[in-house]
Parts: sequence; C-alpha cells; structure tokens
Amino acid sequence: MANPFVHLELSSTDVGKSKTFYSKLFDWKLEDADMGEGMVYTMIKPGAGTGGGMMKQLIPGAPSAWLAYAEVDEIKAATQKAKSLGASVMKDVTEVPGMGWFTIITDPTGAPLGLWQAKKA
Repeated sequence: MANPFVHLELSSTDVGKSKTFYSKLFDWKLEDADMGEGMVYTMIKPGAGTGGGMMKQLIPGAPSAWLAYAEVDEIKAATQKAKSLGASVMKDVTEVPGMGWFTIITDPTGAPLGLWQAKKA
C-alpha cells in the first residue's frame, strides 16, 4: 500500500469562526454530522483532492491545529509498528461506526499523525 494522506482534520477552539473563515477563503462545502453526545463533526468537501473535517478541540488549553491522516491496511499492526519505531500513541485504535478505525500517534520528534483504516465494503 502506498499510504496516501486520506483525510485532514481541524480541531478548532471556535468551530463557528473556522467554518466562516474557510467557507469564505475556499469554495469548500461544509456538512455537519451529529456524532451523538452533543458532538458535531463538520465534513469538508473541497470538490477535488483529499477531503477532511473539523470539530471542537477536545484537548483543554490546546490551540487549534490541523492533523493529517495516512491510510493503512491494518490499523492495529500499523499502530504497533509505529510504537516499535519510537512513536507515542496519543489515541489508541478507535472505531468510527460504519466508516473505519483511527489511531493518533506522535512520531519520535513530536509531530502528530493520524493513521486510518477504512472499513471494507
């Protein structure tokens, strides 16, 4: 597998302000999805290229930040491989119902990266 970047995600301290800014800066289509428990995830549909999403920053005191996700064949194996190479796991394997699984790691230099395994149809 080539491990392309497949999703870009903005964790924002002010989602409303981010939505206004990016929808005016670019011709992105934004679609809100209710994720339950009061959480809303906004899908970003750029029209071409890799899409993404935005959500409320969940880490107290953290600034707004973009996170790239790379596609993997097997999320558990990729997470273990990253750990064996010196990565730290910030968020272990988590299912997104009906879509797939993700893990968030930081590489040995501290840079965050998401790993994504799509659910097979």
